[in-house]
Amino acid sequence: MKKVLTIAGSDCSGGAGIQADLKTFSAHGVFGMSVVVSVVAENTSRVIAIQDITPDMIEKQIDAVFEDIEVDAVKVGMLSQPECMEAVARKLKQYEPKNVVIDPVMYAKNGCPLMNPEAIDTLIETIIPLADILTPNIPEAEKIAGIKITSLEDVEESAKIIHGMGCKHVLIKGGHATGSALDILFDGNKFYQFDAQRIDTKNTHGTGCTYSSAIASNLALGLGIEEAMAQAKKYITTAIQHSLPIGKGHGPTHHFYDLYENGLRGGISTNESAN
Repeated sequence: MKKVLTIAGSDCSGGAGIQADLKTFSAHGVFGMSVVVSVVAENTSRVIAIQDITPDMIEKQIDAVFEDIEVDAVKVGMLSQPECMEAVARKLKQYEPKNVVIDPVMYAKNGCPLMNPEAIDTLIETIIPLADILTPNIPEAEKIAGIKITSLEDVEESAKIIHGMGCKHVLIKGGHATGSALDILFDGNKFYQFDAQRIDTKNTHGTGCTYSSAIASNLALGLGIEEAMAQAKKYITTAIQHSLPIGKGHGPTHHFYDLYENGLRGGISTNESAN
């Protein structure tokens, strides 16, 4: 079984962060592991408080995984402070894992900040160069690239700027744009488009976490970049299409829709197991 590690914040409401990552890993048939960098008291409506884990403890969690278990991919999510970023960067440089997918999380779905605005320079200098794939949404891409994005041309320009910061691939997600849900991938030479019909729902809590974790899972399973992206796009679109009206705010996506509908492949269906 392939093994995938998430390094991110914990969402106690279960829709985003490490909880969403582990659900996504399981849905893809890979073994999930986690390093908690922040404990976030949040729900579908608001972020109440954030408590960061000490850099030393972040590093010890990473050591605990890598000294014992082979890691086939790493997904990095919320890193709230420069100190957290520097600790993660040190360990990624030490262990040099393959298939590093970094989601530069800055805001929760409800708009609450999850990254110290003063940490953006550290993100650019220490984290972005370590990414095989960086997956900012449009507001995050605007912050990182330092430009306003209002058109497809702007998306492509921001991708070029961000790629120049040292990552191998940049995926600018189109969830905050208008029209279809068009994502643009840039590899330094060529642009690739991954499109899907926009789904009219407010229940999109954790979509960025889920999408990047799906990409990491597919890379761990041996898919090439384009196929990993295409399969991840299909997965997140289905998860949003069947999102769950849980909570009073933005409900979570349905990480296990296919499993609940069809049961384990070659195993007992959910209906049979319930009898």
